[in-house]
Amino acid sequence: MIAELETPPAVEEIAPTAGRLSKLRGRLSRSQNAFGRSLLGLLGAGTLDDDSWEEVEDTLLMADLGAAAAAEITEKLRGAVAAHGVTDAASARALLRRVLIEAVDPTMDRAVRALPHDGRPSVLLIVGVNGTGKTTTTGKLARVLVADGRHVVLGAADTFRAAAADQLQTWGERAGAAVVRADAGTDPASVAFDAVKRGIADGADAVLIDTAGRLHTKTGLMDELGKVKRVVEKQAEVDEVLLVLDATTGQNGLVQATVFADVVDISGIVLTKLDGTAKGGIVVAVQRTLGVPVKLVGLGEGPDDLAPFEPAAFVDALLGD
Repeated sequence: MIAELETPPAVEEIAPTAGRLSKLRGRLSRSQNAFGRSLLGLLGAGTLDDDSWEEVEDTLLMADLGAAAAAEITEKLRGAVAAHGVTDAASARALLRRVLIEAVDPTMDRAVRALPHDGRPSVLLIVGVNGTGKTTTTGKLARVLVADGRHVVLGAADTFRAAAADQLQTWGERAGAAVVRADAGTDPASVAFDAVKRGIADGADAVLIDTAGRLHTKTGLMDELGKVKRVVEKQAEVDEVLLVLDATTGQNGLVQATVFADVVDISGIVLTKLDGTAKGGIVVAVQRTLGVPVKLVGLGEGPDDLAPFEPAAFVDALLGD
């Protein structure tokens, strides 16, 4: 049986979303130490020989950029240093900043499509392996959208984990978003269908659907997510499929990403636990692997620690003060 929970009147105050990444830059200190400062130290040391450039490339590899990106960035840095030289720490920083921002690719469209259209709400599927922070991310994204003035409905379609619906309900109550849920074991597609139906009836701006994150077999995952998407699209098109990845898993996360990308058309990536890794280069690696942008990043345990991703602010945080 599907239960529709009315939004309680008392909701929490939500922090503004603008400039969150800049405010949270201190959370990237692990990446700053292992990545930004190491590179700045190497580039600012004066004349670089072949061994030094190998060390630059190794540092990039250890930050999880991936072999191709690490080699490409090293060559760009090497060419720029050969052409213009690096005279001091400030010029080293300016060069590294420019090349890294280019690698992160500021031309990608990172807007989260969460506005109503054609008289219907925008529909966002949140996918990913259980344990990556998928349900938490769905709740935090609801807060981001509510803070920006949007009316949100949440669909608890991860019906295989009883705790997932309870967790999402709590997030919904705190943010002021209606939640549609069902008993454990209910067909996820039926919950997703009812969530979209509720969103349309309420005149909501966006419906966020938390999907099950089991990865037993690609076939099972494909059948399940495919069915959810098909059933939802009987009422409204799916505007976003956001893949939640745990940044601390590094290259293992990329393997998960490719499995999901084979199953559904991923439109954007949410990187959680970016504050807990020294491997900030995963942003570049996952974008190159999937060809879609990182749209949001998780930088802590707080309810408002989900930030819209901004390439320049991210690189500045990596390089430190």
